[in-house]
Amino acid sequence: MTNLTHLTIRAALDGLEKKDFTATELVDAHIAAAEAARGLNCFITETFDAAREQAKAADERYAKGEALPLDGIPVAMKDLFCTEGVQTTAASKILEGFKPPYESTVSGQMKRDGAITLGKANLDEFAMGSSNGTSAFGGVVNPWKRKGDNRDLVPGGSSGGSAAAVAARIAMGATGTDTGGSIRQPAAFCGITGIKPTYGRCSRFGVIAFASSLDQPGPFGRTAEDCALLLKSMAGYDAKDSTSVNAPVPDYAASIGQSVKGLKVGVPKEYRVEGTNEEIIALWDKGVEMLKDAGAEIVDVSLPHTKYALQTYYVIAPAECSSNLARYDGVRFGLRVEGDNLIDTYENTRAQGFGAEVRRRILIGTYVLSAGYYDAYYNQARRVRKLIWQDFIDAYKQCDVLLTPTAPTPAFAIGENLQDPVTMYLNDIFTIPASMAGMPGMSLPVGLSADGLPLGLQLIGQPFAEETLFKAASALEKAANFTDLPQTLMGKAA
Repeated sequence: MTNLTHLTIRAALDGLEKKDFTATELVDAHIAAAEAARGLNCFITETFDAAREQAKAADERYAKGEALPLDGIPVAMKDLFCTEGVQTTAASKILEGFKPPYESTVSGQMKRDGAITLGKANLDEFAMGSSNGTSAFGGVVNPWKRKGDNRDLVPGGSSGGSAAAVAARIAMGATGTDTGGSIRQPAAFCGITGIKPTYGRCSRFGVIAFASSLDQPGPFGRTAEDCALLLKSMAGYDAKDSTSVNAPVPDYAASIGQSVKGLKVGVPKEYRVEGTNEEIIALWDKGVEMLKDAGAEIVDVSLPHTKYALQTYYVIAPAECSSNLARYDGVRFGLRVEGDNLIDTYENTRAQGFGAEVRRRILIGTYVLSAGYYDAYYNQARRVRKLIWQDFIDAYKQCDVLLTPTAPTPAFAIGENLQDPVTMYLNDIFTIPASMAGMPGMSLPVGLSADGLPLGLQLIGQPFAEETLFKAASALEKAANFTDLPQTLMGKAA
């Protein structure tokens, strides 16, 4: 039998339909892979018994000819999505043991379509980080290694557990959330594909909030088509989310393989940032040529306010985080550390429940929202954000999509940048502008660095034009023909 953990979602669905194997066999193969790779620390909570029961139900539906769109497909669910009756922690001590009495809209829709959750994937605490090094449950290890260097590498963040699980063939797909690059950057570091949809495309109901005007759920897959199949299930209007956009959800997979002849691809000059790894710049140039050879028209564009995006993000995101995380006070749910009085209890609970990075961002956010600084920092950042959005709108008068690097470097060693938060924040320099503007962005692996690590390129699309992104991504994917596996999986593919 084919090695079931190396199939794409599309190939697995075809195989299940043809009865080449059962959903139970597919799920068992991935559970065995997850058990063998526990050293990667991809899951905070495993739900293997429930997954086996769901697989049996999927097999019954296949036997009756009543299969659902994602029936039997094993996935990882980022532990930021509330799952009814299953521990949901946001990778924080303050929520350890919390079992929500309700289901997030995204996880509910995936369950409705037959997807099977193997467990809750590890992440940076409250999605704050770019390395998966801030989790209260320990960092996730990237399945890739540098040539001649056995040090463990970060998988990127915040959705590092989700990305590593897909890359390590533990799950066929996964959910993530992207606030400033938390789907795209881990996808690049782990050699897989990930898409942040347009803000408002996927419901945020039941997703533990970091920065409400930026957070957006999206999928990870091994191919653009896998992401298209997952996004179809995740997306849609939800009356329970006031930022959800009431727009039809297209059949994204239908865009895969379409010609890009005449498609205008913009190349923004501002993304040639000093300090970016030279291999990544060379890969970007190669990606431009790949799309040009596929029939696309290359257009030089300018996004002049890009240089302010990082600073603007680190005013707005902490401000919203400060507001959102005020609810964790030891009174209503989660950790409670008693004090001599109510104020003591608040302070003790939050001091012991939150990690250093979360505390740092709460303090920054509280400062920029405080009297005397609100206009100087927060309101000014909002005005700059509008200029960043306008840059994208102006650029799209000349092109259909933008092509940029995803991250300025390949994956780095665990602990390498943790002592310098500014260096860590720079990891999101290429992904933050699209997040600030609410545009859809997608990363896919296009090549390897000299030391054998995956490098990704990013496509940024117009609002609610994910279909165009998938069309361009599939053309780039075909040209790049990225088939490399993490060194920890060498020899295990069929």
